[in-house]
Amino acid sequence: MSLYEIIKVPLIWAVVLGFIVFYPMLISIYVFLPLLIGVMGYLFMRGVEDNKLTYILVSLVYFINLEVNLSLPFFLMIIASMLVYILFYRHLNYFRRCAVCRPILSVILVDSVYLGLLLSYDFVFQTHSIILDNILLYSLVIDLLVVVLF
Repeated sequence: MSLYEIIKVPLIWAVVLGFIVFYPMLISIYVFLPLLIGVMGYLFMRGVEDNKLTYILVSLVYFINLEVNLSLPFFLMIIASMLVYILFYRHLNYFRRCAVCRPILSVILVDSVYLGLLLSYDFVFQTHSIILDNILLYSLVIDLLVVVLF
């Protein structure tokens, strides 16, 4: 075994752990960074579908960390991802031949359901969690690009 093979897995986990711990903190400082809610929601749904605990844990830790750092309603991202998984994700099996359609539609659905839930939360509790502007559209476009590339 080479040195690369020995340190490959711990290095990957260090990068993933660093990303899910520090990226939400960077988002709270630099508002132009994308939120990646759709990508992590898709990762969560893939983890639930394929029974991969690591995908589920990584996305859950990212969701909770992002909600805490941005002062968003707690567990709303998880609820949005679970709603998309329960209501829509199984029906996206019709796109078997299109390898990119399922991830793209999943990201669009997760982002849309989360935005709808967030606006509903703001309406019910008379708060202002997020301001609708071009940054959310930018975040959706980056989510779509990331999920297509990976």
